[in-house]
Amino acid sequence: MKKLAVVLIAIGSLLGGCVAYEVPNRDQGATRRDNDRDRDGVPNRADRDRDGDGVSNRQDLRPNDPRRY
Repeated sequence: MKKLAVVLIAIGSLLGGCVAYEVPNRDQGATRRDNDRDRDGVPNRADRDRDGDGVSNRQDLRPNDPRRY
């Protein structure tokens, strides 16, 4: 019974460490690493609307300028 308790405590401590992760702070704005122009949490390489004007990059004549599309 004691061995089972020790094993369960060990497994619990291992699994407890697996759920800890750093949540990105969206209030700081874009950094050099993530390169997120519209600050929506999606990096520009994967963002379908990287300037955040509501027009997709394929249809936007100026995909980096939120004032023009």
